Formats: sequence, structure tokens, C-alpha cells
Amino acid sequence: MSFQTDSIRNVAIAGHGATGKTSLVEQILFQTGVIGRAEAVESGKSTSDYTEEEASNGISIHASLTHVDWKDCKINMLDTPGAADFIGEVVASFRACESALLVISGKAGVQIETIKLWRLLEQRTKPRLVFIGKMDEEGAEFEAALESLRTRFETSFVPVSIPMGSGSKHSGVIDLISMKAYTAGKGGKETETEIPAEFKDAAETARAELIELAAEGDDELVEKFLAEETLSTEDVIRGLKAGTAEGRLVPVTCGAALSGSGVATLLDIIANAARSPMGIEETVINEDGTESKLAINPDAEFSGLCFKTTIDQFSGKLSFVKVVTGCLNSETELSNAREKKKERVNKFFTAQGKKLEEVQQVCAGDIAVLAKLASANTSDTFCTPSHIFNFRQLALPQPVYAVAVEGAEKKDEDKLGEALHKVVEEDLTLHVDFNGETKETVVSGMGELHINIVLDRIRTHQKVAVNTHVPRVAYRETITKPAEATYRHKKQSGGHGQFGEVTIRIRPLERGEQYAFDNLIRGMAVSKGYIPGIEKGLKEAMAEGVLAGYPMVDIGSELLDGKEHSVDSSEMAFKLAAKGAMREAVAKAKPTLLEPIVNLEVFIEDQYLGDVLSDLTSKRGRVLGQDSLGGGLISIRAQVPQAELLRYAIDLRSITSGTGAFELEFSHYDPISGKIADDVIKAAQQTAEAHA
Repeated sequence: MSFQTDSIRNVAIAGHGATGKTSLVEQILFQTGVIGRAEAVESGKSTSDYTEEEASNGISIHASLTHVDWKDCKINMLDTPGAADFIGEVVASFRACESALLVISGKAGVQIETIKLWRLLEQRTKPRLVFIGKMDEEGAEFEAALESLRTRFETSFVPVSIPMGSGSKHSGVIDLISMKAYTAGKGGKETETEIPAEFKDAAETARAELIELAAEGDDELVEKFLAEETLSTEDVIRGLKAGTAEGRLVPVTCGAALSGSGVATLLDIIANAARSPMGIEETVINEDGTESKLAINPDAEFSGLCFKTTIDQFSGKLSFVKVVTGCLNSETELSNAREKKKERVNKFFTAQGKKLEEVQQVCAGDIAVLAKLASANTSDTFCTPSHIFNFRQLALPQPVYAVAVEGAEKKDEDKLGEALHKVVEEDLTLHVDFNGETKETVVSGMGELHINIVLDRIRTHQKVAVNTHVPRVAYRETITKPAEATYRHKKQSGGHGQFGEVTIRIRPLERGEQYAFDNLIRGMAVSKGYIPGIEKGLKEAMAEGVLAGYPMVDIGSELLDGKEHSVDSSEMAFKLAAKGAMREAVAKAKPTLLEPIVNLEVFIEDQYLGDVLSDLTSKRGRVLGQDSLGGGLISIRAQVPQAELLRYAIDLRSITSGTGAFELEFSHYDPISGKIADDVIKAAQQTAEAHA
């Protein structure tokens, strides 16, 4: 069955780890009859956590697509991981969905990952809803969890359901829109009943608050509420829908995933208040490089964005495509815009976890799964051959943790390279680079767990023994004062010899200017034909370094004079002369090492502030400031040498008992000297000797 665009709801289900997201999805599938039994996450049999890694680690690692039909709507759900190591899956899901459902624990309230996810949603102006779960756990408090939301985020949170008791006394929820109660027992489905007498007063009070807050979603409703002091159920839904779409309101539901409590109310508010895809605009990069907007519209030519790629051992490569315009069916002509290559696809699927369901047509706003498109990669655009363009690429976060990898034996290197290439196809937050300076293959990802899981998969499935070690840092070299040098390259070995002489002056440039060259020779001391060879020699000398073999940067050079021989001079001779002159000049110019500095932002609970600041100081960090995120959470901004952060994911986890998180990006290079520089030079010399 193909759903029309305005009947589709795409929802990314996100939240801090262990808040019950996967259990909630499992109960939604069970309560709506999609599956016959809700499996526990720990069993490894749940619909959306189905890979070996997820079963063995007991956490979500990949975003998983499922869907249900609810009151004439198709609700696509992308169950996303809660661990920061797999944030790329969350970002891709946010791109594919018009709304996000944040799941928080009724016991813990807002946690660090909740705040980071909220910031991502704010940046994307993405409408959101909240489910306060685990109301059946001891210590759960609905009002306290709601207050933690209101304290930390500046928006209006609107409860549309309230719990009937908490902990062992939790028996269900009250839907404040229909004013009905829903009871649920473990393993059973929810039952609609009248509101019990002991909860009627609380329900009436909460309903009055709902009406008042829902009026804020629409200016006309504000006037109606002020005049009549109430709103109809239809008006309440209208206000919630308008306010949610504009980000002024966030509907809040509650329940307990393990018992199925709160599922019906949650599905109702998704169907009634979450945005349909119709009319939502995507940014298009045209062939001439200009940008334009394209609205989700079923009546236009086909186009779609591949937001996720997986490689299944049975089905091969699977491309998850959000259809933006038109409809996809067996008559549709596809082109991969990146490769300008036509694709023919005869079968289209939707997914319930790992189970693929063939469909005849997928219309704008819906999500299709395409199998065995060899040329397709994540972030690729598919469109008709007559109108080629690209959607804006996924804005994925930069890696924060890296290891150098190598096969335990030489024969394993090729297999390791192939395996890493396949993993990178699926996961764009994983980077694999060969560092020509350090002669290392470096795998970078979002954390230690992220990379360990990838390497364990390669060891298990590819039977490749992989060794890892801390990557070498890509230092740079530069100079601190001007200097001149003259160097003559002369070699005679019978026949034509080699002769070239150059005089150069070098000077420090501003950080980041990299390189400059000026030919100041007047007259014909050196023929013009030899000048390119001289410049090539200067660049080669800079690439090889002087102190520790690291590339030299931010050096301006001037060619002052030279001599040539009518027979023995050549471009090669002048290149070698220039290299010698650069080395001698650098030795006089007080060379120094430069180390990469990164911008670091750390998210912690305030109880760890002193320990984290002390640790940053010990890492030669410079703290730029700190901001309160509300509710005892703090972010710290600092600049720290990259060399000090190679194991920061492990260090921060130890300091904060696993609750801290961080983000980083490259900033600039700074000089280093003294013992630190001596140690770097010594290590570089030892590495060079080992590879000699």
C-alpha cells in the first residue's frame, strides 16, 4: 500500500543511552499488531536491534527503520543509538525525518546526550516531541522529569498525558486530549477505560493547563481562549500541531515501554501533531553551483536522497532513500547525480528492522530501501536523467578519536584495507586515511567503542588479525627569524657535470600563510628556465623538514642571486642547489616545531568541574570559558594540543564515571620548545631509524 504524502509521519526516536528507545519501538510494533510478541532488548531478538554487535553489546549501534499504520497515517520510525559514539546514525536520521521524539527517563530526567541532541535539533529547527519513559521504575517522578526539561530548554513543554502512579504503583496513563485512561500490564496490550476517581482532579487540572498552552500554538486560538476560557478538542489538536511545527510547543507524553504503557497516547499525538512531509523544503545544489529550494511534493519529477547505506550478507548493499519529489515505481528512470549514471531498479522495499517488505510504489515523503545499487553511497542524490542536481550533503560530525592500524602480518594488509573500505561505505563518521608523513593507516571515529566494534567485526568476519597503536601526531616545522644562505651544487664524474649555485633569503610568514616565493634576481645570473627547478627544490626541502622530518610551513623565500655553467647546469642541478640552500638557511633561522591545537568542548555534570579543569591544565590546555546548561550541567570550551587528546575519550570517561562527552575540531598550529620538542624530535629520529 502506498501512502499519500500528507498521511506520512517520519519520526527519529532519539535520547540518552538506556532510556528505553528500542523497547518503546518494540512495544509500538506489538501494540499495533505488526509483531506478535515484544522481545526484550537483552534477548538480541528485538526488531530494531538485530545485528550481532548490538546483541553482544546490548545497545543500539545502527539506526533501524520500522513503521506502523495508525489512524490512517503511516508512521515511519528510525530508532537511533543513544551512545555518543554513534551520533552519525542520529544525524542521518534527523535529516530523513520531519520530527524527532526525544525519550527521557522518568528517573534520570534530562541527561548530557539529551542536551547535545536538543542542540542538533535546534540547529535544524526540527519539531520535536518528548516521551518520559520508565515510569514503572522506583524513583521515577513525572513532574521532576518535566521540570528538568523546562529548566534546561527555553520552550513550552505541554503534557498531553499524565501517569497513573509511578514505580510499582504505575498502572497506566491518562490521555488529556480524549480524557480517557489507558491501562497496561506487562506483556499485554493497553485497554481504554474511564479515568479512575483518584486521578480525576489531577486530570482536570492538567487538562486546563493543556488547553491554555495549546492556545499559544495559534494566534487565533489565543483570542478564542481569552474570550471563551476553553477550547474544543479539535482546537487543542490544531494548536498543538501549529505550535509543534513552529517549535513554540513540545508535546510531552509518558509511560513505561516494558509494559506498553502510554503507547496509544504517543501514537495519537504523533499522528495529530507531528508534521507531515508535504511542503517541507530541501536545499538543492544546482549544476552551476547555485543553491535553491525544493519542496517535498508528490506531483513533481522523482528525486530522493540516500541518507543511509548498509551492507547485508544476504541482500547485498541496501540504500535507504528519502523520496523528496514524485513517486518511485518500476517505471521511474533513475540517475545517480554524483556519477551521472543511470540506474534501473525493479524492486522497492520498506523495512521492519532487518525484514524487507516489497512495495509497488513509494511516494514523496516516504522512505524506500533500494537493493544492490553498486554506485550508490550515503549522501547521494537520485533524480531523473533530464534534471540532474544534488541535495545538500549530510552535515556529519568530525571524528574525535583515532587509532593507527596495521595487519598483524604483511599478508593481512590488503584484506584489512578492503574491509575498512566497506565499513566506510556504511559509516561516514568513520574515516580511514593513510598519513604520508607518519606512514600510518589511521582510523578515526566518534569514540573508543565505535572503533573497537568496527575492528572486532573485521577480526571476526574477515579473519584478519589487526594491531593498533596510538597515532603519531602530524607536527610541522617553521622558522622564527630571517636568514640567508648560498649553496653550490657541483659534481664532476666524466662527461657533463652538474653545476648550480643559488643564494636565498628566507623569512617567517604569518601562521597559516604556508609558503611564498619571489624571484629577485636582476639580469641573467640564472636563466629563466632554471627558476622552476629552484622553486621545486625549495618546496622539496620544506616537505622533508630539518628538525624532525616534519613538513615546514609559513616560510617565505626570495631568490637573491645565483650562478650557472654553460655546459654543466641543468634544472636538476639547480633543484639540488636550492634544497641545500634551504636547509642551510633554515639552520640559521632558529627553526622550531609546531604542534596542532584543537578546539575542545566538554559536557559534564558540575560535580566533575574541578577534576576536568585540573586534567585540562595538566594537558597544557587553555580554558576559554564555561557555560551553564542548567540543571547541574556545564560545558567547558578550551584549546588543547592534539597530542594531549589522543586518549581523551578514555580519560574523560574515567574522570566522569562515563557521563561526560566532548566535541573537537582543528584550530591552528602553535610553536613548542624545550623538553616537549626534544621528545618529539627524539621520537621522530627513532621512527626514521626503525624504517631505514
